[in-house]
Amino acid sequence: MGVGKTVLLNEIGRKARATGYHTISLEAHTGKNLAALLIPPVRELLYDLNRLAGLNHQVKRGLAVLRSFVGALRVKISDIEFSMDIQPLVGAADSGDLEADLPRLFQAVAEAAAEKSTLIVLLVDEVQYLSKLEFSALIMAMHRIQQQQLPLALIGAGLPILPALAGQSKSYAERLFAYPKVGPLSQTDAFKALQDPAQAAGAQFTEDALEEVFRITEGYPYFVQEWGYISWNQAQGPSITLLDIQTATPMAIDRLDANFFRVRFDRLTPSEKTFLRAIAELGAGPYRFRDIATCMGVESSTLGPVRAKMIKEGMIYSPAHGWLNFTVPLFDGFLRRIIPDQTRHDED
Repeated sequence: MGVGKTVLLNEIGRKARATGYHTISLEAHTGKNLAALLIPPVRELLYDLNRLAGLNHQVKRGLAVLRSFVGALRVKISDIEFSMDIQPLVGAADSGDLEADLPRLFQAVAEAAAEKSTLIVLLVDEVQYLSKLEFSALIMAMHRIQQQQLPLALIGAGLPILPALAGQSKSYAERLFAYPKVGPLSQTDAFKALQDPAQAAGAQFTEDALEEVFRITEGYPYFVQEWGYISWNQAQGPSITLLDIQTATPMAIDRLDANFFRVRFDRLTPSEKTFLRAIAELGAGPYRFRDIATCMGVESSTLGPVRAKMIKEGMIYSPAHGWLNFTVPLFDGFLRRIIPDQTRHDED
């Protein structure tokens, strides 16, 4: 959230298409299952491949396997039964078991791509929102693709819990995927992100202004962007100074409170607000889990479910065993502002 993973996925997709590859882009969310997300773009992809010159045997087979997959899962798209003018391939991806059928579907689609000498890049954002069964099926499907050496690549993005979720689902997932981290910018990169566009427009940040932005934002990309935008608008001349940053800071925090932070806060239940507010009471993180329990006056064991839920929702993460921290800087300050008195959390 706010580290640029979606922008990165989009850029990978753009470069893949520019190279002549085919892409499928999905965003996982709790309101729609993986099959419903996959079927329309896979159908479109196969018809696109069918229009290319040359043999179409594997493409037509892929369409028949997709038809079997649709029929077996009885998938509805936008509350309308999804149908295709093609006969299903009996016995292929039609068991109704996603872990069995998705690998067969992926294999058929990838074989169609191989027939056309192209590559398919599957881009999945917010992978953590897949159900346990869907994540397992996706891992199994990519395992089969790797074993068969077929031209289908998966590039996913999500929260820091993804490696653990993948390992819990299938032990071989650790070997199957690479897990590069996308997080805060280094000081050098944060300075570059601010200074380069400013200099291109005939302005520049002073050194102490750059240092102040980095100190406040901790290199968090979205926050760097916010402080840069507001300080640019506040500056009276071509030099953006420390005073401009200090003037911009209250406005930047107000914008974050009203939009970025508030959106996350409003999704929380009262018990989740209480838990996160207790963390914020401890000041700057990271935080020992037992200290949070002590602050709330409860046993650590009673906080397990809410801790797990907040990690899955991306509110907090575990940097080390027994420790927690907020996933974005400044959220602790927001919680102290929005719930100044911990005893009043139920009223907010």
